[in-house]
Amino acid sequence: MAEKSAHSDTFAAENLPRPETLPDLIFTRPELNYPGRLNCAVELVDRAVAEGDGARPAILAPGLCWSYAELQQQANRIAQVLVEDLAIVPGNRVLLRAANTPMLAACWLGVVKAGAIAVATMPLLRGREMSWVIDKAEIALALCDEKLGQELAAAQALSPRLARIIHFGGNTELEQIMAGKSGQFWAVDTAAEDTCIIAFTSGTTGGPKGVMHCHRDVMAACDCFPPACVKATKDDIFCGSPPLAFTFGLGGLLLFPLRARAATLLLEQASPDNLLAGIAEHKASVLFTAPTGFRAMLDKLGGYDISSLRRCISAGETLPKATFEAWRAATGLAIIDGIGSTELLHIFISSADEEIRPGATGKVVPGYEARVIGEDGQELPAGEVGRLAVRGPTGCRYLRGEKQANYVEKGWNVTGDAYHMDRDGYFWFEARDDDMIISAGYNISGPEVEASLLEHEMVAECACVASPDAARGNIVKAFVVLRGGEKGNAALIEELQNFVKGNIAPYKYPRAIEFVDQLPKTGTGKVQRFRLRELEVAR
Repeated sequence: MAEKSAHSDTFAAENLPRPETLPDLIFTRPELNYPGRLNCAVELVDRAVAEGDGARPAILAPGLCWSYAELQQQANRIAQVLVEDLAIVPGNRVLLRAANTPMLAACWLGVVKAGAIAVATMPLLRGREMSWVIDKAEIALALCDEKLGQELAAAQALSPRLARIIHFGGNTELEQIMAGKSGQFWAVDTAAEDTCIIAFTSGTTGGPKGVMHCHRDVMAACDCFPPACVKATKDDIFCGSPPLAFTFGLGGLLLFPLRARAATLLLEQASPDNLLAGIAEHKASVLFTAPTGFRAMLDKLGGYDISSLRRCISAGETLPKATFEAWRAATGLAIIDGIGSTELLHIFISSADEEIRPGATGKVVPGYEARVIGEDGQELPAGEVGRLAVRGPTGCRYLRGEKQANYVEKGWNVTGDAYHMDRDGYFWFEARDDDMIISAGYNISGPEVEASLLEHEMVAECACVASPDAARGNIVKAFVVLRGGEKGNAALIEELQNFVKGNIAPYKYPRAIEFVDQLPKTGTGKVQRFRLRELEVAR
């Protein structure tokens, strides 16, 4: 029987998808059978302190080190402010806006300890975009770094339901109120199935959708992929570039290190140089970033000592084999690729160490199941390309059930990715469903063409999309960013086209190439190919 919710604000329960549209949840491992009453912030921080790890470093930043006990005190004071001064009750949504800082981490934990629901937003979001989040999640309170206050004020003007904004970052309002608090706070006794976060998708294929995850989901994400592939110890120091508002960053830079009782290095500006400098200074050992991040760091490695690194994890979009090989040649480290989604919270297919096959995403993470299905929903034989379907201890619950039926079919989460699985159980990425280009009757994988282009020494980044063509229906068009700010010309276009023809089937080559200074991306670093497609259609 389901445990009684601790939420006196019943918004989350009232806005779950209809029961018949929910994904099947499976709990195939004993460690995933959590108790009915569970608060994930207690498990991640309070339990560490209670079991003798309070003095261990938890959060690092330039000029700062918080122990687990200090992090607990900060989170408790924030929870006290929320409950005692701001009248937050369990189930209320609290918007969080900041770059990756210790205070953002403490705010996230404080919100969850108070039984409320954390809604973290990307630092790069504009006021109009945040107003959509505020309205969809019906948010009345925001905790915001004062440096990012201007756009949130613009959002408030568009969405007056956001009644109050409390700023932090230095000696601002939140810190002033916290100073008068004892740091003693008993976390709300939440049910394991109580929603604790609403994570908004990054919108690579359109507008963002809110995904509701509960305390049990958070713990399951910590207890599946990390033990299987990251294999962290208490002595590890995590670091990386993804924002904590992105579930890849929330897991890799906060949840996973805390679960392992390790430390995490949070950088407000995780540019390639800042990240490499942080690794060198703090002797970081576990790195989370997207494929574009690894490529951007390659040319800068000579200036930094990153010998402390032992684990490199990539997600966000597929890892090109050329990037994998270049990073391994330069560092001796094999990048652990993985696919996850906001809808399932974190990574569900990956492989590490001797299990890695360059070019493959990997095998199913223990605790999950995956298959490749056809349009009829039936499982396809090994080697055939189809739609990736996944189920496990986490699953998609769109806020208000928005487009739930587009993601969940017969209990399976259908991710929108085209894959094939080989006879050894490895999953090989083909394309996003909308990245498959049909040209003159041929199905051409845009990412396959991109991977070939990236092997050319002049190409720093690229994205391939369908461009309408009267004769062929569509052609493959490549948008290319060159290394070192070089400018392209007709001779280089021909050279790149011939290069691709020499690597993959000639019919797949990009019949049009446009050189650009940068590619459109989300705040998480994913290339927004849909914007390039829209541009081509408009032209």
